[in-house]
This record gives sequence, C-alpha cells and structure tokens, in this order.
Amino acid sequence: MENRWKSNRKKSAMFKDGKLFFTKELERRILFVMTLIMLASGVVVKFLQ
Repeated sequence: MENRWKSNRKKSAMFKDGKLFFTKELERRILFVMTLIMLASGVVVKFLQ
C-alpha cells in the first residue's frame, strides 16, 4: 500500500545529468516565498530609516 502511494505522488524536483529540474508548481511556490521575503525586508528597511 505504501509503495502505491509513493508511485502516484508527483516528484517536485528531479536531479538529472548534473541539473536540477523543478515542477511549475514548486517553482511558483519558491518565487512566491522569495517575493514575500523581499517585501518583508523592504518594509523593515523602510521603518529603520
């Protein structure tokens, strides 16, 4: 049963031939998190000046 669940699950990242491949969903999540970090750091810098 456990093997069936693992086989049906999509891999979010794959390392092949020295390159790292992401799914579109994972790439969008990473960019969204990075955007939130940049937004938060901009707010912090604005309040410190």
